Parts: sequence; structure tokens; C-alpha cells
Amino acid sequence: MLQSKVGRKFINFSNPRSFSQARVYPNLPSVAPRPTLNIKHVRENPELYRQTCIDRNYRAQKDNPFKIIELFESWKELQKHGRRLRERNNEIRTKLSHARTFSGRDAEKENEEPETIDSLLEEAKKLKAKITEIEIREGQFTREIECLAADLPNLTSQETPPGNEARVVGYINEHLQPNLFSQDRAWRSHVHLGNEFDLLDFTGAATTTGWGWYYLKNEAALLEQALVQYALSVAMNYGFSIVSPPSIVYSHIAGACGFQPRDQGDEQQSYILQQSEKNQGAGNPQLSLAGTAEVPFASMRANVIMEEKNLPLLVAGSSRCYRAEAGSRGVDTKGLYRVHEFTKVELFAWTRKEDENSIFQRMLNIQKEILRSLGLRCRILEMPSVDLGASAVRKQDIEAFFPSRMEKDNGWGEVTSTSICTDYQTRRLATRVKIAPPNMQSRLDFPSTVNGTALAVPRVIAALLENGWNEKEMSISIPEILGPWMNGINAIKKHRQSF
Repeated sequence: MLQSKVGRKFINFSNPRSFSQARVYPNLPSVAPRPTLNIKHVRENPELYRQTCIDRNYRAQKDNPFKIIELFESWKELQKHGRRLRERNNEIRTKLSHARTFSGRDAEKENEEPETIDSLLEEAKKLKAKITEIEIREGQFTREIECLAADLPNLTSQETPPGNEARVVGYINEHLQPNLFSQDRAWRSHVHLGNEFDLLDFTGAATTTGWGWYYLKNEAALLEQALVQYALSVAMNYGFSIVSPPSIVYSHIAGACGFQPRDQGDEQQSYILQQSEKNQGAGNPQLSLAGTAEVPFASMRANVIMEEKNLPLLVAGSSRCYRAEAGSRGVDTKGLYRVHEFTKVELFAWTRKEDENSIFQRMLNIQKEILRSLGLRCRILEMPSVDLGASAVRKQDIEAFFPSRMEKDNGWGEVTSTSICTDYQTRRLATRVKIAPPNMQSRLDFPSTVNGTALAVPRVIAALLENGWNEKEMSISIPEILGPWMNGINAIKKHRQSF
């Protein structure tokens, strides 16, 4: 059996099944989980993966499946050639082992035997060099195949609309029809309300950090904490354990979860922490600010074998999130809707494949309960293929109504989302589950992951300010459900000087 030590892992090149599950990532740091991609499935379904790339706007990767097949065929040809060389090498070893003398002299064939042994040794030396060269080329092919496969997005659910048009699948608080008047449009903007009621400070944040940052002040700061506590309490009622995750992660962990430094439009997405020359020289892994708690949550079980009886494993937590892209120019860049840093309550689950949809619905139910209780009018969307991230096969968003966004998307803006990622993340993070059917031998498999945003806090604050505005009372109503965390405040009134 030929083995080649590539990327610090032994790969059995003589076994096609081993090749399809090969784990060769030479560019990953030694501390990184070793991915196990299902390359065999890509080879057997190249057109499916190609169409997936086209549908999801991964056009640079659409030819990867066929490149993988081409490289695999070249790899097999190398295998055949290498096998012939090894067979000849074994013949030579057999002849040399039966030689009567290795001194170069033989009593009966003194003039013939030395030449035969010397020629065999010379041929064996050349064969060794050729075999080594083949092993190097095999490793190169394997690395190329792994890189091409890793760049492919997940497959797409049949529930996902193709193209770029989302499908409305439901509403929350549909009876709440907004009363919009042209004269109060300016007042209904959370930017204006935040300034008038001393709730938001964008100018000071711009001086401190830059545009895309903000200060929450007074009742807005209390609202942030109240929303977090309320969302976590609802998640706990649905069986979620509370976890407070780190905000800094290894960049390779973010990549394994489907988050790359740049998106398909080559726009910067992540904040990469600069390393000192000492750390760079020591080969320390690169660090990034987490764009979502989904990343550190998923990595909690990296390199871990889970027990099937412990699934689903449900966690929820609040974290600060960091996004380098803050949107295009226009309404999205004004106020709290699209910012570089924000608080978010995240839901995350590891589950059996057959339970993906039930966990997906459980997260949606959490989001619906929260938004319904907050009195926000929302619509639920089945998101189209172009809006899916690399890891998701299906995603539903919930959009709240923002009076200030009437000129964009008829006032709708995303406040939560939920995604099924199948085994995309667990394969890349080496998260496995031990399956032990009754009276059968146990086996290892990859669990599915499901994630959801319980609340994107700044956007929900913006929606509450705009929809809670009472022009007659010149005040902003606060949802009753948040009362336990608002220190008895049920409305925001203009009664103080700004600081």
C-alpha cells in the first residue's frame, strides 16, 4: 500500500474511497481541525455542484467540480504508473535477496555476476527517485482537489427559491398597519428621534472610531440590555443553554464556518487582527474579530466526538459582532441599520440530520414569539439562493417594518434569520457524532448544525423607536414585555438636557 505523507497526514492513495475522504490542508496551522470533505459526492454529481455555484453567485467556483474530476483522473494515471514501477522495484529486491554474494564476486560466474548486481542496484536507485517524484505529484494533485472542493458552497434546499427574489411565507402582527403621514416622516426616523431624545450619538462615535459606530445613551442603552435579557429568557424556555462566547477567533475557524475575509464581490467582510513580527515568525495562527457568535459556538465542539443521545445540543448567547462592510451608500448607512459593531443574541444547535427541520422551526418560533411580544409588524421570507451564505442550504429571514425605510424595500428591513447548514461546518471542524443503533456496530458521522439570530439588537432598537413614536404625546412607547428590565420606564419622554 502506497502512502504519502502530505500536510502532516498519511493518505492512502491506493484506495479511491480514502482519496474521497482525504484530509489534506497543508496551509492550515497545526492547531486547526482537519477537515474531511465528501469529495466523492462532488465527483459523482459535478453538474449539481456547478449549478449550485451559478444559482448562488459563486461563478468563480462553477468549474471546480469538473477540475476536480480532471485532477482525479490524472491522479489515477499516476497511480497506475507508480504501481508498475513498484512492481518492478519488488522484482529487483527479490533478485537481490537471492543473490549468492553482494561482494561483486562469484566462484562460478566471476565475470558476469558483479555486473548483474551492480545494474540491479543502479536500476533500483533510479526507480526510487521516480517513485518519490510520483508521490510528490500525487500530493500536489490531492492538495489542488482539496482546495477546489473547500471553495464550493453547500448544496441548496428544494425549499429555497432560485435566483434573487425572496418568497413571503407569513406575517407577524399583520393587523398592525402603520399610520404614515408625510409631515411626520422626518420624526419617524430613529436617527432624528435618537438625537431629539438624547438616545444616540453618531457624531461622537465618528470622532472616536469612525462612521459606522455609535453610542447608545440613556433609555436606548437600557433597551439594549433589556432586549438581550428578554431574548435569552425566551431561548431558555425553549431548552437552550446560555453561553457567553469569545469575540476573537482564529481566522481558519471562521473560514471553516463559511466566513471568508472577502465576499464574492471581493468586498472586505472581516476585521483581521494585525500580528506582531514575533508572532508571525513563530507561525502563530491569524486572529479575527467574530462577525457572529455562530463561529465561536460552532467551534466549541471542534475535534470532538459527541454522543447521539446528547443531541440536539442547543446553546444561545449574547455577543458583540464585527462586520467590516457597512453597506452601500444611502439609507442603509444612516443610523443603526447597518453598522460595524453591534450586539446580537445568537441561537445555535448541533443535531441529527433527520431533526434539522424541527430545530429550524424551533428557532423560528423563538423569533416569532419575541417579535410578536415586542409589537413589531414583520414579514417572514424564504430567502433565495443568491442570499445564502456558503454554509447554508436554507435560510429564512424575518423583516420588521421601519417607517424611515419606505423609500427602500417599502419599509422592510431584516432583524432575524435562521439557517440550516447540514454537515458543512462539522466536516470542516472535525465535529463528529457516535451513532450506536441497537444490536449494531457503532459508527461515526457528522452532525448537522442550525443557527439563528434571536435579535440583531441595534436594528430592533431602531424599529422600536420608529414604531413606538407617539406624535400626540410626543413620546416613544416601550413594549410592556421589557418592563422587568427597564427600571419602571414605559415611555421615553424629552425631559432632560443632552450630555
